[in-house]
Amino acid sequence: MSEGGGKTYRPWEPRRYRQQAHSPASKLPEGDLVFFLLDVVPTLDLRRFYAPYEKETRGGPPFDPAMMVCLLLYAYCVGVFASRKIALACERNLAFVAIVGENRPDFRTISDFRKDHLAAFKDIFVQVVRLAGEAGLVKLGNVSTEGTKIQGNASRHKAMSYGYMKKEVERLREEIEALVTQAHWQDESEEAALGSRRGDELPEELSRRETRLAKIEAAMRRLEAQARLEAEEERKRRAEAEAARQRKGEKRRGREPKPVDDEPADNAQMSFTDAELHIMRTNNKGWDYCGNAQASVDGTCQIILACDVTDETNDKKQAEPMAQATLETVTQAAIERPTDDDTGEPEAIPATLDNGYYSEAATEGLEKLGFDPYIAAGRIRHHEEPTEAAESPKTAKERMAAKVRTEQGRELYKQRKTIVEPVFGQIKEDRGFRRFSLRGLKKIRGEWRLVCLTHNLLKIWRYGCVPVAA
Repeated sequence: MSEGGGKTYRPWEPRRYRQQAHSPASKLPEGDLVFFLLDVVPTLDLRRFYAPYEKETRGGPPFDPAMMVCLLLYAYCVGVFASRKIALACERNLAFVAIVGENRPDFRTISDFRKDHLAAFKDIFVQVVRLAGEAGLVKLGNVSTEGTKIQGNASRHKAMSYGYMKKEVERLREEIEALVTQAHWQDESEEAALGSRRGDELPEELSRRETRLAKIEAAMRRLEAQARLEAEEERKRRAEAEAARQRKGEKRRGREPKPVDDEPADNAQMSFTDAELHIMRTNNKGWDYCGNAQASVDGTCQIILACDVTDETNDKKQAEPMAQATLETVTQAAIERPTDDDTGEPEAIPATLDNGYYSEAATEGLEKLGFDPYIAAGRIRHHEEPTEAAESPKTAKERMAAKVRTEQGRELYKQRKTIVEPVFGQIKEDRGFRRFSLRGLKKIRGEWRLVCLTHNLLKIWRYGCVPVAA
């Protein structure tokens, strides 16, 4: 029965599976990850997963959502991400059998459940962070934020540049006009052969070209809207820079910049398999359609406090949104912020970010949210000695650079490489998550959240200090 007592589900009895002859429990180690998850999942609040089924009376009993959640969590923990591979593992892998028993879902059921409940995993993410906080794995002594490019489920061979789109649209329109003219002249001669058909059906060649033309024109509109947005941001940036020069009484150096163009560049590209992703430079110095996956990580035990995926090619605008998301998670997970011993007031949370996040606006935004930012405002040499802050730095960038170069600043900032960067290594190298399975930015964000919450579960399991229900 369900938690609300309304809907009947297929039976799920993992304890009975353990006790059967040749059961997973008799073959797997006592402290195996799968048994940890089988103990933890029943302690989670899964009402959002059950809710869609409670009022549905059609069809046979569905699989128990608790079982499906446990299955997906275990699969992502051990690096099995494709629904077909998960379904195959349910037939051949003892740990998967310990979850599903003899009642095994097929790949379509697994795929549909994941897509339908991606938003609900946000609640699980917060609950897992709460477990980590209760276990003492989150201290908020240093929260480090970083981004990494993860390949999208989009093909570079199904993409087209804006310049080629314009040529292709012109060619298709000419061919469509020729086909329409040809069909008009053939109408009278073919009328007797049409029989009961109306006679106004589109010829296959014409229909195919009109469909392709519509797709290309839609892609052009998306590129043009993106170009207008980027042009507006560039005008705003230039206006702010000019205002700053006016305040300081400085003159512009170099040549006058070219006027901002609202039209996309001819080499601007868009993929037809996932139009929401942009082509980005990857670590191997190549280019691919990627999502810019973000994570804010606590320095105590590498627990991810916030995660997101953006279509921005750099991290310039991500510092403040990630800080806001971190505070929301900390509040929802009831994790207490460090307080001043004398006043009892919450202390600013140290936040370390690399140079890709720096801007004056980002620094101000982090400080307003209650963070103490340490952002590299330029290159920091490895063996550079710490220096005292300058008496009167002239600009915000100089003040941040001086702050990071102090002894305390260097001590905090050097921790960044041991906090957040190993997390991406564990996700990409150890678990093999290098490509999103889903398409569309909303679904990609949900899948990245699933990846991050299973990272946190692995941390809790490895530290062996999670509180579970009796």
